[in-house]
Amino acid sequence: MNIKGLAHIAIQAKDYPATIRFYIEALGFKRGHHWSLPAFQIKEASMLISPDGRTCLEVFDDDAVIPAQGKKALSEEEVAYGAMLHLAFYVEDVDKAFQTALSHGAKPYVEADNLTLGEPPLIIRNALVHSPNGEVIEFIQDVDFDIESHSSVQ
Repeated sequence: MNIKGLAHIAIQAKDYPATIRFYIEALGFKRGHHWSLPAFQIKEASMLISPDGRTCLEVFDDDAVIPAQGKKALSEEEVAYGAMLHLAFYVEDVDKAFQTALSHGAKPYVEADNLTLGEPPLIIRNALVHSPNGEVIEFIQDVDFDIESHSSVQ
């Protein structure tokens, strides 16, 4: 297989400048590159680089015509369903990430807590917010999901 990892996730911003500010100021991304592409009605687009230096978030202005799964919500109350359910970021401290996001305009969705998943049990700590742009963002403390590789088969 030639896949090396996840390159980026693309979102469309209702308020482009505010969305860029949120990801930079609250979540520690940096703006790597920005452009316009009139052929696709893209007035503004940016590739934001996450703190890991490799994973990116591509942000488009609200009028951009881009390949997408699902449909736009007609209001903030409406949920538009498509292939993406939420973005999840590994963080050092879930509680701190949650509070930082809230202080930058995010709305609480699921408070920070520990969850036990599956058998054998895997304990994770996570929290979720709605970004000011509407994405559901999960903060999760670093965890090794490859538990089955580490378990002995009996």
